[in-house]
Parts: sequence; structure tokens; C-alpha cells
Amino acid sequence: MTLQAVLGSAANTVFALSLLAAGLSSSAVGTMSGQVIMQGFLKYHIPVWLRRGLTMAPALVVIVAGWDPTRTLVLSQVVLSFGLPFAIVPLILFTRRKDVMGPLVNSRLATLSASAVAVLILSLNAFLLHQFLWGK
Repeated sequence: MTLQAVLGSAANTVFALSLLAAGLSSSAVGTMSGQVIMQGFLKYHIPVWLRRGLTMAPALVVIVAGWDPTRTLVLSQVVLSFGLPFAIVPLILFTRRKDVMGPLVNSRLATLSASAVAVLILSLNAFLLHQFLWGK
């Protein structure tokens, strides 16, 4: 059953609000986790106004330039996929260390599973890069 069948003409509005809420939630979690890593592990502090400005700048550029939002969103996700390993690999390395995580250290199975996912992501990124540089 589709959302249109359940909500009728309100489906578009409900979907738009849900998408906006998901985006805001994701942005808040990403910003907070970045702040924790920067301040906790790297002992580096970025002022709040600068952090907020840097996270909003790309969206403002897209709006002001009048670029196609759908194409820009897809392109942004491709770019973000290349940054994902830089978050996942250190996360796996930190969460497998008992001296960092204490009793919350990952089990061998969890570390192996996460490592397999990281290898999959790296492989897909390599494939995407190969497709982009040398065609199909």
C-alpha cells in the first residue's frame, strides 16, 4: 500500500515534512559526532559559528546558483560515499581496542562484520571511480 492510498492528497506534504525531519536529524547527529571526535580524540575545537557556516554553505551555494536539486543531491551522495571510509575505518579500529572502549569493546564477530562492510564500501568506491575515469 502506498502513502498516497493512505493519506490521499496530504501524502506529498507528509512525505516532504518527513524528508525534512530526517535531513535535520541526520545533520544534527553528523555535526555532534564530528564535534565529539574533534574535541575528544583530536583535542581540536572549531567555533560553533564556523562549524554551522561550513555545514550550511554547500546548500546555500546550490540554492543561489539555481542548480538542479535532484542531480546535486545524487552528486553529493557520490562525493559523501568517498568520505565514508575515512569515518568507518577509524571507527572499526577504535571500537576493537579494549583500552579505548573498555567493557564496550566490539567482539571479533562484530569487528569482522564491520571490516567486511568497509571492504565492500571501498570496493564499490573503487568500481565507481573506475567507471568514472575509464568508462564502462
